[in-house]
Formats: sequence, C-alpha cells, structure tokens
Amino acid sequence: MDIQLDPARDDLPLMANTSHILVKHYVLDLDVDFESQVIEGTIVLFLEDGNRFKKQNSSIEEACQSESNKACKFGMPEPCHIPVTNARTFSSEMEYNDFAICSKGEKDTSDKDGNHDNQEHASGISSSKYCCDTGNHGSEDFLLVLDCCDLSVLKVEEVDVAAVPGLEKFTRSPELTVVSEEFRNQIVRELVTLPANRWREQLDYYARCSQAPGCGELLFDTDTWSLQIRKTGAQTATDFPHAIRIWYKTKPEGRSVTWTSDQSGRHVGVCSHMEYPCRFQNASATTQEIIPHRVFAPVCLTGACQETLLRLIPPCLSAAHSVLGAHPFSRLDVLIVPANFPSLGMASPHIMFLSQSILTGGNHLCGTRLCHEIAHAWFGLAIGARDWTEEWLSEGFATHLEDVFWATAQQLAPYEAREQQELRACLRWRRLQDEMQCSPEEMQVLRPSKDKTGHTSDSGASVIKHGLNPEKIFMQVHYLKGYFLLRFLAKRLGDETYFSFLRKFVHTFHGQLILSQDFLQMLLENIPEEKRLELSVENIYQDWLESSGIPKPLQRERRAGAECGLARQVRAEVTKWIGVNRRPRKRKRREKEEVFEKLLPDQLVLLLEHLLEQKTLSPRTLQSLQRTYHLQDQDAEVRHRWCELIVKHKFTKAYKSVERFLQEDQAMGVYLYGELMVSEDARQQQLARRCFERTKEQMDRSSAQVVAEMLF
Repeated sequence: MDIQLDPARDDLPLMANTSHILVKHYVLDLDVDFESQVIEGTIVLFLEDGNRFKKQNSSIEEACQSESNKACKFGMPEPCHIPVTNARTFSSEMEYNDFAICSKGEKDTSDKDGNHDNQEHASGISSSKYCCDTGNHGSEDFLLVLDCCDLSVLKVEEVDVAAVPGLEKFTRSPELTVVSEEFRNQIVRELVTLPANRWREQLDYYARCSQAPGCGELLFDTDTWSLQIRKTGAQTATDFPHAIRIWYKTKPEGRSVTWTSDQSGRHVGVCSHMEYPCRFQNASATTQEIIPHRVFAPVCLTGACQETLLRLIPPCLSAAHSVLGAHPFSRLDVLIVPANFPSLGMASPHIMFLSQSILTGGNHLCGTRLCHEIAHAWFGLAIGARDWTEEWLSEGFATHLEDVFWATAQQLAPYEAREQQELRACLRWRRLQDEMQCSPEEMQVLRPSKDKTGHTSDSGASVIKHGLNPEKIFMQVHYLKGYFLLRFLAKRLGDETYFSFLRKFVHTFHGQLILSQDFLQMLLENIPEEKRLELSVENIYQDWLESSGIPKPLQRERRAGAECGLARQVRAEVTKWIGVNRRPRKRKRREKEEVFEKLLPDQLVLLLEHLLEQKTLSPRTLQSLQRTYHLQDQDAEVRHRWCELIVKHKFTKAYKSVERFLQEDQAMGVYLYGELMVSEDARQQQLARRCFERTKEQMDRSSAQVVAEMLF
C-alpha cells in the first residue's frame, strides 16, 4: 500500500505481516560514504515461517489464562539466544526505523510482468494491487513485506545456504538428497532453532551463511512505508526462501539517519564478547556488579569524560545490579554524540549514546542520565513493549529507577535519598502540570489504543498512534505519568515488597515483549491482599493509562503530601531573592548583605522555576543571581532555566549565554526558540533566527521542523 500521510498529524503505519513470518537473525555488511552521506551494502535475513510460532503463541496465551495464580513466563520451547527481531523490539525513543525487520503474506493480484524495481523512488503500489489475507494464498505467490522507509533497494536475492560446508547436517529429512528450496529452508529452520547452549556454533554459521553466494534474484517492489518481496511459484510462507540478501542504500535526506560534522576524528577499538544471553542463569554473571565498559568521545571531550563520566560508570552499574540483579548485557560501550543529537541519551544493546550536554557542570546531570540509560537495559531492551504506544513501560520505569540507582550510587543515607527523591518528584510534578496545559488531550494518554492495545490485523500489521507527529518527541507524558504510577505503586506496597517483585518480574519476563496487563496482573497476584487496597488492573487503566490530564490518585497525593525539607529550603531562598529584588538601588549604609545557602543542582532548578513566576526581576537581581550561583557554569538543566529567566526579563548582558545554549545544547534548546519568538522583541527574535541559521543544516530534522514553524 502506498499511504500518503501527514507527518505532522498521522500515526506511523507498521505494514509488516508478523503473523506469517519473522526474522530470527540478521547480518549487516555496510560501507559508509561520508562525502555523499550514503550508507550502502547488504542485509542478510534468516526467516522462520509462522506455523511454529503461531502454535507457541496460542499455547502461551492458554497457559497464562489457566494459571491465574502463577507468574506466567513467556518463552520458546527451544529458546534461541538471538532475540526475535521485528518492528516492535526497537527503542521507543527512535522515531523511524530504516528496516523494522518483519514480514507478512499478501495476495499479488497485479498484472506485473515480473520486472525488478531497481529505481531509487517508491513505486507507488496501491492497496488494490496487494490485498491482505490470512496466509492461504491459493495459486497466488506469497508476498513478504518488510517495514522500510527512505531506502533505495537495489536488489534482492535468495542466499544459497546449502553451499556452506557442514550445514547439510541440519537437514533431518533423509529424502532431501538434492539441493532444493525445501532443502535450503530446512537448513535455516534447524539453524534458527538451535538451543541456547549452542549459541557460539549458531553465530558462526550465521556469519558463514551471510557470505554464501546468491542463488537467484527475487521480485520486489517498494512504496513509502514498505518493501514487498516475492518469488514466483512460492505460494506460502513455508515455501518462501528462508535466507535472503537485500542490497540497499540510504538517502541523504532519509529520516532515520542524521549526518553531522565529526568534531575531532574517530577512535577505533577492539571489543571482546562474554557469554549472552545466559546471563540471567549464569552464576558468574549474577554476581558481576560492574560489567566491562568503555567510553568513546572526540578528543576535545576526553578530559571531561575522564573527569566525570568514567568515574560515575562503575558506581552506577553497581547500583543497578544491587537493585535488579544480573546485568542483561555483558559489556557497555558509551558513545558521546554531537550537540545536534535530539535527546540527552539513548540506550541500545551493549551501547549507550549520551549527549555531550551532560558532561558540564558537575556530576549530577551526568549521573542521573547515566542511571536512566542503564535502567533501559532491563526496561526497554531486555523487556520491551509489545505495542509501541505503551512507551511508559520503558520510559516510566527508567525515570523511576534513575532516582533509585543514583541514590544508591551516591551511597546516600536513607533520609538523604528520600529527600532527594521527594525533591525530584516535586520538579516532575511541576513539569507534568505544564505538559498537561500545553499539549493536546489525545496525546496525554499512556494507552491510547485502550482495548485494542497489542492487537494487529490478521496479517500482523498495525499503526503507532501519533508516531509521525514531530512534537511527540518533545513530550514527556509517558516519562512523567509512568514515573508517578510506579512511584504510587511502590509507596502503596512499600519499597521492600515492590523491588522484590520487580526482580521477580525481570527474571520472569526478560527477553519478552509485554503489555501493561502483563506487568499489572503479575504485580497484583504477587502482593498480599491487605496491600492491594482495592487496586485492580481496570482501576489502574482508568485512572492512569487511559485518561488524559493528571490522574486523580496523583492529585490527591500531591494535595495531601507535605513539602520535603529540600523544597522548603528553596522556598526560603526564594523569599530572600524577592526581598533583594524589592530593595531600592541605593541601600542604607547599615543594611546587611543577604546570605544565601548553598543549593544542590535540583534545588537550583526549583529556585529558578519559582523566580520565573515573578512578574519582574531587575537586571541587578539577575546579575546577583548569576554571580551567587555561577549559573553559566552549572549543568544544562540549570542553565536552561537560567536562559528562560534571561529571555523573560530581557537581560541583554547575558544573551551570549542563550546563544551558547542554543548551539551547544540542542537536545534541550527547542523550547527556548519559542520563548524568544513569543516575546515579540525584535532583538530576541533576531537572536533566535541567527542561531537557527547557524545550526539548521545539522539539526535533527524533527527539531528543525518544529523550530522553523516557530520562527517563520
């Protein structure tokens, strides 16, 4: 189907037919041309047809329903060490995927002449040409469909896995004595279902198969959102080639890859791999508090990495292990990304991407963000959301756990940890209120598909609600409401009960894709009746996941809760600053200078937020603020609030700080562009346009689109 969508408004379609065939492993062989900004090469896919995993899924669901009093553990009868790869396993922080690798079967009712589509543009296949069915194709060819966007597909071919010496041992059928489609498919079927204790052998054969020659080109077509592949005469998923090679290249304007300038050269390192995925059952892995780790950064930032980041990684990894147990991955590489990276961080298996913005102003922002991304190893990677709209299962957990990990990493006493966590809850409460006031109601819902969450068509296709809306990546609703839901549950159960359950949940569901009800049902089944206090999956859906606005239990809690000591200290300092601001320029000789307390970074953020509520602050007050707290040297969160104060009160002496922030901290600067334009001050608007002109070519595309709409 060639669907024309408005990226500012529509949902992201997932065209793949995951009900018919899945990719069990893939091997990439790519070259990068930095001059043309094109990545070109091949991907070899190893497929498993749907008959086997359809039976497994139905038996899993029956088992879950019949054992309501037991924790249901999803799993394959012969677990493969390679996670099933499909469109729903990628991080929710990614807006687009070049290849979201999965597939579907459809009837080909077109009158094509059998030519290959080797053009670099979408061919525009309409829905009338390929009609989806449930896999029974009669005399029509089976159609494999891969989710795909902004790629030029050059060729598709079948891989002759039978040409790899030694693989013939994987065929169990003695009648298969000659090389045929069935023979090759039998080899792949056995290869992808090898037991986990043969993972080294399996990986070796995957690598060797990826180098095998082709044995015939396949017909293919592309449209805006998918790549469709068929082989003449292959009428079912079982008959379709189970190992295929796709030759493709990216487009410089593609939405999945952003090109930027290298700051000071690249570093090449050699990495070694430890056993995986047996880590959750491997005795040595369960006791390994700190996994091997490395940091890669441009030379100009290596000093900051040595000073801050490298010192924080061990205690943060150790803290995460103390809370959740064995690390899901055997090693961690950290890559410091350029200023135009659209977020402060992103996690992937074995590698974490961190913005260079976290390296300035002490260790607080660096530590909390590092803890957030480490938490994604469990929630987002080892355990993923089966429906992409349930981002809170990744981001809510990571936001909640970052506070727990960071308090442990700092070795805080229980009282200090509680105070810091209450202060962060206060800050997030303020941000959630702002978000509810400034965002459309339909985008405030954590489970927008409600009862249809997790449902796909018979073919496996689905859509991601609001997946193409560029404003969505700037929203924090799934972080904040998810965080407050988990905080609510932890308080209701008590930390000991809650975190004991969380470790059990991780042990049960690691390697699985889940829905909200999997977590909530297991939680309620594993806590004593007296602690449930009328909690139910349905009530949580209604109050927290399926309603816009602020959940009623959270409103009641915030109204009843007393302000923490750190927040009260900030209020006392705010009162002092308001007094300073009201004083006449010429003071009496005997009047004492105000003495201000030293504040934590989060306290500084709260202080500046309170001062932002003041109608006017004099230049003298602002200058004193800057001098007292050395605001230009604080972390990016503090400097962001400081820039807001500068813009609101037109503090021209500090405009250079705003310019610096917009260029060096692009992951957080988009909101500031709006503030500069709303003021209708000619100098501020000129500053905004000047900064955008300098950075727009390298800016993340979604960010650039949102900013351009603000400025022009």
